[in-house]
Amino acid sequence: MLAKDEINLEIKKTGIMAIVRVETTDRAKEIAQACLDGGVNVLEISYTNSNAGKIIEFLKDEFKEKLLVGAGTVLDSETARSAILSKAEFIIAPTMNKEVALLANRYQVPYMPGCVSMTEMVEALEYGASFVKIFPVAEYFGPSFIKTVKTPTPYMPLLSSGGVNLDNAQEWFESGVEILGIGSLLTKGSYDDIFGNAKTLTQIKNEVRSKY
Repeated sequence: MLAKDEINLEIKKTGIMAIVRVETTDRAKEIAQACLDGGVNVLEISYTNSNAGKIIEFLKDEFKEKLLVGAGTVLDSETARSAILSKAEFIIAPTMNKEVALLANRYQVPYMPGCVSMTEMVEALEYGASFVKIFPVAEYFGPSFIKTVKTPTPYMPLLSSGGVNLDNAQEWFESGVEILGIGSLLTKGSYDDIFGNAKTLTQIKNEVRSKY
């Protein structure tokens, strides 16, 4: 298992995270392979599904270091610990929870809590968050919200979740966001659909970042 700083660097380098909710390991494998072949090696497995721990462990056993797999929708420390024991390499939530932050720090696992206000975001950093998840407002305010946050706090590492499509992905990356969390584009349809979207998004990211 990679160290915390290595995981953070790899996530930032990839810049794209697939948000996955699946019922079977076969479908999880198909999604993961399509994402990986298209250049996306970071997957968040949401704990809105009761089988999330099983899916995380399966994917880590199947793909090993080729894929970074984390737990999403982690609302409490009990779920966080269970996810870590299931080989989750990072923890994501729609909320900021101090107990989860402390547990993640204890076991040196990256934590990415959901925040709306600048007060919440700064507090999240103070509690050791690796990235701050802009949620749920990102989908409503778009890339301009990232620029607004980055103006007073350019050092704020941001994960934006929601509102990304192939037409506006370039604008999102140009906003300075570190990671884009993407659902349907990277989880719906056939292998070819997911592979094509992952490849296109990766190309857009590389083109934007090559300019800076």
